[in-house]
Amino acid sequence: MELVFSKWVFAFSLFCWLIFSVGFSVEGVHGDSKVRGVNLGGWLVIEGWIKPSLFDGIPNGDMLDGTQVQFKSATLQKYVSAENGGGMDISVDRVDASSWETFTLWRVSESEFQFRTTQGQFLTCYGSGCSVSATAKSASLTETFQIERNNNGKVHIKIKSGTYLQATVDNQLTADYPGTPGWDDNAATFEMSIVANNLHGDYQLANGYGHNKAKQVLEKHRNSFLNVGDFEFLYRHGINTVRIPVGWWIAYDPDPPAPFIGGTLEALDNAFSWAEAYSIKCIIDLHAAPGSQNGMEHSASQDGTTGWHTSSDYISRTLHVIDFLASRYAKHPSLLGIELLNEPSAAEVPLDTLVSYYKQGYEAVRKHSPSAYVIICQRIGNADPLELYQADIGSHNLVVDLHYYNLFDTFFVNLSDIDNIQFIYKSREAQLQALNGANGPLIFIGEWVNEWNVTGGSESDYEEFGRAQLEVYNAASFGWAYWTLKNDRKHWDFEWNIRNKYLQLSQSQKQNICNTLLWASIWFHLCQILLP
Repeated sequence: MELVFSKWVFAFSLFCWLIFSVGFSVEGVHGDSKVRGVNLGGWLVIEGWIKPSLFDGIPNGDMLDGTQVQFKSATLQKYVSAENGGGMDISVDRVDASSWETFTLWRVSESEFQFRTTQGQFLTCYGSGCSVSATAKSASLTETFQIERNNNGKVHIKIKSGTYLQATVDNQLTADYPGTPGWDDNAATFEMSIVANNLHGDYQLANGYGHNKAKQVLEKHRNSFLNVGDFEFLYRHGINTVRIPVGWWIAYDPDPPAPFIGGTLEALDNAFSWAEAYSIKCIIDLHAAPGSQNGMEHSASQDGTTGWHTSSDYISRTLHVIDFLASRYAKHPSLLGIELLNEPSAAEVPLDTLVSYYKQGYEAVRKHSPSAYVIICQRIGNADPLELYQADIGSHNLVVDLHYYNLFDTFFVNLSDIDNIQFIYKSREAQLQALNGANGPLIFIGEWVNEWNVTGGSESDYEEFGRAQLEVYNAASFGWAYWTLKNDRKHWDFEWNIRNKYLQLSQSQKQNICNTLLWASIWFHLCQILLP
């Protein structure tokens, strides 16, 4: 009898191990054992590269917050420069332009701007006759300048009193040009070069249009970009979860701090209702935190800097947002989890600061829900996901989110289609196996895409690349979510990939079913062998 019991214990243990090796079951997910998800990118957090473009109607739209500019004197043929990157008087003495000669715009209005140096100071001038310096630590009226443009790339710059700046013969920048300059080569005329205009997020859109027009643009976008029909499409094609990026200002709806525009909370409520109608789960992803956690447009950075980690007030406000979201949606049947922060920068955000926030965020969610999954995102850049495994953040339903792109890194630039596919099987699969086997959180591939740097890839190449990713990412213990549902760039667009059969989820789902049947068969035969 004891021998038979031991055999049964061994058999049951073996069966449990086999089932776990096939896949972890995520609590509450309908239609599959794990998350098969899609991101709703470009909806409640704006990313200008995801069309339709919402920026085309902004006056002086090439001079949004965060745009980098350089000024060259028409008479001296030398560049305006902030010596040492800021902290001194401004000179006009450089033949070539580099970082000291580059200024970042803070937009006040269509024609008024503040100029930030590489070291973070602002250009300032106290009134007519002053010499312009880069010594202000913050920006107000004396740091605000008006720009007049013509159609040939030339500009005039004047202070609030109306006096124009000029480049003097001794290479200074002063507010004392007499009268009104024309567009000939005079001391008050400068050639303006736009070095970078890369930021097209919520901050740039709202501040670019101004509140009233931005409200109209965003209301139309939020009401038209997604609807209940999209959730019906996802349900029909085997998707059981949506990851929904939101910005921190959602907690202050309907009147968030300027320049942000209210209305995202109502849209998120709609998404939860649509999801419930089709048994789809929702992950709320805090994509943009106060101060910006990575300096990118999708974190609503004003000027490309990362400031979230530098202020205890920013972190406290972020925790308030998590508490707000958890309290509002904890009891909603469609809530699967809350992601505490998307893509914090490894180069900027210290690990100890991030771990401390993650611990507090975990407790904020647990205050309202004992079971909702708490998702923590790996730092982007040079960071090892194991750093989050070694941190004592939480003990129940904790998930680490990894973002897998064969893009955004010089490593992938010269890889062939075969090299890209082999990288998925060799490197990504090995990392997932190691993390799945570690004693720690579940693993979520929260963003991936069927796109690469390969030029001229054939349809069959893309199909094979997509098949490899589905096969490997299906092994993640929590699951995956594609970036993103809608995009005018075809291979980024989940709907397009599905309709054109570049991604065939049914095959991977059938494989899961076959695996389950296989282990059921093994269990049956074990029982036959062990029956006395």
